[in-house]
Amino acid sequence: MKVTSLSFPYGESIQWFSPENFNSMPKTALKEWLLATGSLTQKLRSCCQHFEVKVLGEHLTTPLAGECPHQHRVWVREVLLCLDGEPWVFARTLIPEVLTTFHQHNFKALGTRPLGELLFSSNDIVPGKIEVAEFESCSKLAQLATSLSQEVNAPLWGRRRYFNLANQDIIVSEIFLPAAVAKINQSI
Repeated sequence: MKVTSLSFPYGESIQWFSPENFNSMPKTALKEWLLATGSLTQKLRSCCQHFEVKVLGEHLTTPLAGECPHQHRVWVREVLLCLDGEPWVFARTLIPEVLTTFHQHNFKALGTRPLGELLFSSNDIVPGKIEVAEFESCSKLAQLATSLSQEVNAPLWGRRRYFNLANQDIIVSEIFLPAAVAKINQSI
């Protein structure tokens, strides 16, 4: 794998849409995964023998244009979610700086622990709306997929989910890589 922390961050400014207002969503099994309201971590674990989080990078930074309009600084965490050694999902999380001081949710010390375990096990974190986006084959994320030896023959699809903690939004973006799309669409 050619992915290095020197390439961090991979995230890019993208237009996200409410699923109800986006007509070109895939009409495949992937659509169900994009709109699933439960834990993606649990759903992925049910598809493999070995689930792994590979941290690409994380640090405090200024969000990209349009990412967090009310935040000047956010903790950015980018990871690959791998199933049986194969990267399936690129995930980018934005945590408002003020939440990084919450000791009961030590976001900065997750390491290779999946964020989904924390988000769906805490009573004070409330899952919110889901938005979707399509990433063209020339995007930074398509280049990431190519560097992972995954051929990009079609646009990539992703979702963005909001989680509220102490009146602050944690934003989790999950982009399905070609290997995941192929296996998900074969499952029907």
